[in-house]
Amino acid sequence: MENCIFCKIINQEIPSYKVYEDEKVYAFLDITQVTKGHTLVIPKKHVSDVFEYDEELATDVFTRIPKIARALEAAFPEMQGLNIVNNNREVAYQTVFHSHVHLIPRYGKEDDFSMHFGKHMDDYTPEEMVAIADQIKAQVN
Repeated sequence: MENCIFCKIINQEIPSYKVYEDEKVYAFLDITQVTKGHTLVIPKKHVSDVFEYDEELATDVFTRIPKIARALEAAFPEMQGLNIVNNNREVAYQTVFHSHVHLIPRYGKEDDFSMHFGKHMDDYTPEEMVAIADQIKAQVN
């Protein structure tokens, strides 16, 4: 894509701090560095978000994630965990519309990165949960 910053990074038109590259995937440090080693993994093929993936592209991208995660763990033995984050579309906080996966090393609870789950745990009855699950199952091809 012509004005995509990540496509320009892949094509070496914009510099990056590359950590991994092969024929399908490019991985580089996020310039925001939420924590030390915060890495973005992107497909070389331009797709806006996960909704545009086919099985082959998903395999290409997501089978590289463990390899890069293990490299982060080896590079930073003090790392205690890892968040894998993929934001899709603007409402979900996607800001660059070339699909990318964040690998965010965690060094402790005070490393200034948090995600909040469970706040809506009591918002749905078991019957509503069954209906939601059935609605999704009916659409899986």
